[in-house]
Amino acid sequence: MIHHCTIGQALPTGAVIREIAAEKDLPAGFDAELAGKTVTIRRKLAPEEMIMGLGQAVGGVNRRGQRLRAWNSDDFSHTENKECLYGSHNFVLFINGAESVGLFLDDPGEIFYDLGFTHPDEAVITACNGGLDVYVLRGGTPAEVCRELRRLTGASYLPPFWGLGYIQSRWGYASERDVTEIVENHRSRGIPIDCVSLDIDYMDHYRDFTWDRRHFPDLKGFAAAQKADGIRLVPIIDAGIPVDENDTAYVSGREQDVYCKKADGSDFTAAVWPGRCVFPDFLRPETRSWFASQYRTLLDAGIEGFWNDMNEPAFFYSDEGIAAAYAVADELRGQNLPLEAHDRLKGAFTSLNNSREDYRRFCHTYRGGKVNHERVHNLYGWGLTAATAQALREDAPGERRLLFSRSTIIGAHRDGGMWMGDNSSWWSHVLLNLKMLPSLNMCGFLFCGADLGGFSCDTSPELLLRWLQLGAFTPLMRNHSAHHTRLQEIWRFDNWEAMRGAVRVRYALMPWLYAQLMRAGLTDSLLFRPLCFDYPEDGEARQVEDQMLLGEGAMIAPVYEANARARHIYLPEDMLLIRFRDADDLDTLPLKKGWHRVRLEANEFPLLLRKNTLLPLAGPAERSRDIDQRHFRVLGWCDRAVETPFYQDDGLTAAPTLAEGNALLTADPAERTGRLVTREGEWATDVSRVIWE
Repeated sequence: MIHHCTIGQALPTGAVIREIAAEKDLPAGFDAELAGKTVTIRRKLAPEEMIMGLGQAVGGVNRRGQRLRAWNSDDFSHTENKECLYGSHNFVLFINGAESVGLFLDDPGEIFYDLGFTHPDEAVITACNGGLDVYVLRGGTPAEVCRELRRLTGASYLPPFWGLGYIQSRWGYASERDVTEIVENHRSRGIPIDCVSLDIDYMDHYRDFTWDRRHFPDLKGFAAAQKADGIRLVPIIDAGIPVDENDTAYVSGREQDVYCKKADGSDFTAAVWPGRCVFPDFLRPETRSWFASQYRTLLDAGIEGFWNDMNEPAFFYSDEGIAAAYAVADELRGQNLPLEAHDRLKGAFTSLNNSREDYRRFCHTYRGGKVNHERVHNLYGWGLTAATAQALREDAPGERRLLFSRSTIIGAHRDGGMWMGDNSSWWSHVLLNLKMLPSLNMCGFLFCGADLGGFSCDTSPELLLRWLQLGAFTPLMRNHSAHHTRLQEIWRFDNWEAMRGAVRVRYALMPWLYAQLMRAGLTDSLLFRPLCFDYPEDGEARQVEDQMLLGEGAMIAPVYEANARARHIYLPEDMLLIRFRDADDLDTLPLKKGWHRVRLEANEFPLLLRKNTLLPLAGPAERSRDIDQRHFRVLGWCDRAVETPFYQDDGLTAAPTLAEGNALLTADPAERTGRLVTREGEWATDVSRVIWE
């Protein structure tokens, strides 16, 4: 079914399963055909036409020339040949001169995107699921079309202020002692930190909603003590529930019959970290409510945030898969194997992980009927996020809590943020991190970020430093790594003081960054944008993909290459270069429109500011709660009196509104004075660093 949404007139929707209708009333330039359950949409591409959106995917911000696939996949090797990663975000934005048309494909199954890969002048979208709704959004600029998608699918999740603080994480933190060591080493060196994120090792034998009571004998008391020091513990929750008669969650779920079923009506099982697991049927509201209730023990222990993982869902193997693999091995045992047979034997075992056959083996209950999982696969991660969000809302109805997830779909953006999955300590992934930011924003995910330093492989001191410099601007700022890799906490490196400088800059910028994030969320706009969104007539801006506009009036241009001590930066208008080394160690330089080669030593990173825009910097703080949000040092390059919109609230209250948080930064060249004007009063700001022309 095709729905037309003229800008400003869209109606709210959600992720749904519907029967296909055969309408073909797509706008001019698109053709659609229906063959059985397969819907194919084609578009002839103009020579300069750009294609954006599709959220989490490898490749450029401009998707033209790519071949992608919507299929949520647990794949830690994010190489250029990968057609899909953990999230499926089915919003495609076609930009052809002044014409912008967005297609939102509301389908929880597999969709193929050939965006000029096979034929450079043709885009082909193929949905084979048999339940496709297409929403056509047109009648505005690219930014307006993206805003209309948000109004169609719901407002974006917004975190508490403390959720923007620095998070230290690693697969391997397993005890109070580990957490204490982390915090003490940050505090003793003046490295700001707000959260310690706990991977699966905090659990009792990797079981959800438990903790190892040998190593966390008093979790409630420990969490309270950490919170008193400004630290929140943020534990992981996975999708699988272990088949274990001693596991309270498993027994409770079995009694309430909430697990996904095989065709014979028995519970589907597959192995994850604890071994054989069952999987909650998150398509059922009663299952989500049951799962939400299981958080009670952790919430009662003082936990105020979670991160969801393995929710594609990810499997290591199933018993059926193991049996099939051994059957192949038995058949080929003792033979002199030619290449084809060798590949068959190898594939029988390497394909056990996240097997499509396993996904076909179980069903969900939906509206009184049965739906095979493969048809609704991409919804599963959303269900876990929705259940976790429900638990947090029920525990603290008046507060915003922290939540981010790995597997997502459009719609999940209403309940939580996301991190970009198990990346690697590769320089190419710094650039990938940057390019995903606007694409995810277009699909509603404002609170997002990558594993800084890289999850897999061994990071280098320079790579972690440059990645932290990018992470200083991303809403989710988390250093996370795998257990078998080099320890990558900041203090372990010889250049730790430069890394500390990047985190200090983050805390100085946090009130401003929070204001940009909140305004984007409350106005359904983008936090990160490609340059062409704001400068559509600028041919140079259309080509730039390693710089991103940030909020109202700023632009980031990180260094993402090894041993680089300079980079080229394109300015689509006159801008002020701010070169950060630390929160109180920076220099500024007015630059004219055009290309510039900017010197950036290893400990330096840039922020560009539009003329007549004010940037407030807070004073030094090692915890988000200690940041002075009344008195700022202000940077800018101005030739007139300036008023810059700002936003302030208590950083915690649920259902914030733009009106309640509206504030204003002002600077007057005649009197050389500045003010922060809020609903609660006015405070003087230091404008001595503003350059007056």
